[in-house]
Amino acid sequence: MDFHPSQIPIAKVFDIKDEKAANEAAEEMAKMKFEGREDGFKVLMPKEKKLAKRIGFTVTTGVNYWLRKTKQERNIRYWTYHEDDEHYAIVLVSPNVLEKLGF
Repeated sequence: MDFHPSQIPIAKVFDIKDEKAANEAAEEMAKMKFEGREDGFKVLMPKEKKLAKRIGFTVTTGVNYWLRKTKQERNIRYWTYHEDDEHYAIVLVSPNVLEKLGF
């Protein structure tokens, strides 16, 4: 990987504390759409490993579900990484954004 996901421009940051909020964030991302954007979305999760895994799974599968339900392109790239001492982060972005940015 020639870049770090934190270098991608972010349209909105979602600070998620539980699975219910993760599903709501996934729905909002799909409503805001990935296609035609020049940025992506970031999800911050607590650094509690078990909870972060559940939130990450809920976000990624939820985004896929809502994109399918709204008949949008489901080709989304995502990376999970350590944001800081208190958070993991997931960056979700359309591959077109990566192409435009030269990544």
